[in-house]
Amino acid sequence: MGQEYLLDSNAIIGYLAASIPAQGMEVVSSIVNQTPRISVISQIEVLRFNDTPENEAILADFINASIIYQLNSAVVRRTIDLCKQSRIKLPDAIIAATALTENLTLVTRNIDDFKHIHNLLLFNPWESNKTGTVGQV
Repeated sequence: MGQEYLLDSNAIIGYLAASIPAQGMEVVSSIVNQTPRISVISQIEVLRFNDTPENEAILADFINASIIYQLNSAVVRRTIDLCKQSRIKLPDAIIAATALTENLTLVTRNIDDFKHIHNLLLFNPWESNKTGTVGQV
C-alpha cells in the first residue's frame, strides 16, 4: 500500500474552495478520492464557524465521508512530547502527533508550523511541482 495522508484544516478548506493551484489540486483530489483522513482537531476547526446552510452542508458531507482520527493515549503522549520539545500551538501539536502516530504524511499549507518536528512528512499542495512534493522534515 502507498503512502497515506492526513489533511490539515487549511487543505480541506482549500480543496473545497478549489483555491489550491491546479497541480496541487490534482494530488489532493487523488487523496480525497481514496477517503480523506483528518484529525478530530480539523473536524472541529472546519465546522466551528457559522456559514451559509449550503456551505455548512458541503463541509459536513466532507467530514462525514472522512476517516476521523480521535484522541487516543498514543496521540496524547506524543502531543505532550511535541509541546515539550518545541513551541507549537496545541491544535497543531495534536495534528502532528496524529500524523506521526498513524504514519501519515501531513497535507498542509502551513509548513512553517510543523518544520521543526522530526520525522514528520509534509506535503504543501500550494507549492507542489507536477508530481507533487513530499518531503521529510
